[in-house]
Amino acid sequence: MERNPKILVVDDDPRLRDLLRRYLGENGFQVFVSENGAAMSRLWVREHFDALILDLMMPGEDGFATCQRVRALADCPILFLTAKTEEADVIQGLGLGGDDYLTK
Repeated sequence: MERNPKILVVDDDPRLRDLLRRYLGENGFQVFVSENGAAMSRLWVREHFDALILDLMMPGEDGFATCQRVRALADCPILFLTAKTEEADVIQGLGLGGDDYLTK
């Protein structure tokens, strides 16, 4: 039995989380959401995810640190989806193990 890929969206903006949950869900993905790295950790221990969509600017642990923690545990694709547009942020995100970087 084939299962739909699981995507975890980590972003502190509830409207964006809801938009991504609906859009990706309508396109065949199982979508889980969390508002920050701590909430993501609680989901991470219970589920296996096929991909991670990650914001950089979140309260508490930022997306760079969250990416580093995920990379130490798993090799799933990580897509940064963030308002940060500086070239240095793109380079840092990809250098820490992000697979792609999109700006909001």
